[in-house]
Amino acid sequence: MLEVEVVGDAEDAPPEAEVERLVGIALASAGIDDGHVAIAYVDAERIAELNAEHRGKAGPTDVLSFPIDEDDEPMGPRELGDVVICAEFTEDLREAIVHGVLHLTGMDHETDDGEMLALQAEIMSW
Repeated sequence: MLEVEVVGDAEDAPPEAEVERLVGIALASAGIDDGHVAIAYVDAERIAELNAEHRGKAGPTDVLSFPIDEDDEPMGPRELGDVVICAEFTEDLREAIVHGVLHLTGMDHETDDGEMLALQAEIMSW
């Protein structure tokens, strides 16, 4: 069972049912159909803090993903990770959701010769 939690609010944010659909499609592309994902909308100041702390980069960005690796058997739903989105720096919130969740599956557009971005574009065309 897939569990999607939406935290915070953003202007023009898709309805929760649409967020769940996008998360489900992105995860299914990697063969994942169960677990817990949190999608958090934050302001520019918060995402800049996270960007500096976790990536060593100054300033705000559009989306950050924080996968959670588990070595033990989970006691509840599998924790897949968190996707943090700053609407102020994001052109398309739906695309940011898909992008962030694809990162949770282990994909990385900076090292994969365009596969992640091609899959992202395909998902967005649906």
